[in-house]
Amino acid sequence: MPRPLKPSMTKVEMYPIASVTLSDRQFLSGDEGGTPVTVVGELRVAQGSGRLPVVVLMHGSGGVGGNIAAWSRTFNAIGISTFVIDGFSGRGITATSTNQAQLGRLNLIMDIYHGLEVLAKHPRVDPERIVLMGFSRGGQAALYASLERFHKRWNRSGLQFAAYLPFYPDCSTTYRGDTELVARPIRIFHGGPDDYNPVRTCKAFVERLKAAGRDVELTEYPDSPHGFDIGLLGANMLAISPKAQTVRNCRITEGEGGLLMNAETQQPFTYQDACVEFDPHVGGNPATAEAARQAVTDFLRTLFKLS
Repeated sequence: MPRPLKPSMTKVEMYPIASVTLSDRQFLSGDEGGTPVTVVGELRVAQGSGRLPVVVLMHGSGGVGGNIAAWSRTFNAIGISTFVIDGFSGRGITATSTNQAQLGRLNLIMDIYHGLEVLAKHPRVDPERIVLMGFSRGGQAALYASLERFHKRWNRSGLQFAAYLPFYPDCSTTYRGDTELVARPIRIFHGGPDDYNPVRTCKAFVERLKAAGRDVELTEYPDSPHGFDIGLLGANMLAISPKAQTVRNCRITEGEGGLLMNAETQQPFTYQDACVEFDPHVGGNPATAEAARQAVTDFLRTLFKLS
């Protein structure tokens, strides 16, 4: 039986996060010559005393949405604080769904690492119990933020996440050294019929990670489209996301000097490539959203040693 959620009062604190906007090539090559930017983090301090565990939540291409609010309520109710990072507003972006080239795919990882610098200084945050969770574009960030190479180059907070929880990420890009991860568990949650970020590419990546001895698991839910956890708000629907770009049939690899290449054409990848398609489906499934909520909370109760 699912554990009932108790109402929880939280203290809300807003923090500026000094980050930087980089091209993907700059990020991958270690070039710091980007544009400084200030993004925002919303910390909801759960009820409890002393230093508390925290889940960092990273949004997808549509910006901070209702599913993130639902997850925040879930975590706050069991004594876990939440830190929601908005990587768009400070950059003057509302959404990237129909124009993913507006922002390099790796910038949200920069925001996440800089957000850790804020949490590292907070007296109510347990630095050993911080988990990263992300959705779609933010799920991609939550997945690849685990690369050891990226940590060594860009994470200057002195902290590491205790675990990574990507929801329906895009796994179509192969980065150099992408099986060399920090020694923390990764739990991926995906929908079988997702035609925005197909689960098949994540399955292939998970196979490579397991072959390398990494602690990674993928849970696939049937009848669960992209964004299925909006079912936590009661949404039970399936709809086309008009003109949204999907790289579901692209294979992208990191080439020399951090240049992302279209593996089929052997040319630099762009969102004008023929493999980029449009109008994927999005939707909600209350049943599988609840199953995912239960799986995540069970995992965190064990990881964080909660009663």
